[in-house]
Amino acid sequence: MSSQATRERAVLAYVVGILGSFLIVGALAWAIYRYTQPAPLGEDRAAFRAKNLTELRAAEHEALDTTAWLDPAKGIVRLRIEDAMNLVELAWRNPPAARSNLIARVEKRDAVPPNPFE
Repeated sequence: MSSQATRERAVLAYVVGILGSFLIVGALAWAIYRYTQPAPLGEDRAAFRAKNLTELRAAEHEALDTTAWLDPAKGIVRLRIEDAMNLVELAWRNPPAARSNLIARVEKRDAVPPNPFE
């Protein structure tokens, strides 16, 4: 066998190896691209978002426009916005009394019950 034929086989082996590695890398890149694509957004997504928005608006309406007991044991009530604004306006006509009342309410809300095991 001549050295020319040996060189040609070596060059052919290198070319085949390089092309094979490029094909493998290309196949891996295609597979990664294919498997990492998110599912297409459909009409069900729009309906899901509309339902969530409706639930959020209903919860906002309840929190802002209805009166409810938050903690009956401590006497904490959630008021409607209009009622709360009227109470604040009346209370702050006498700022020192309103300030002391506010501090007392915060202390009452944040009071820690005594430990029964002590």
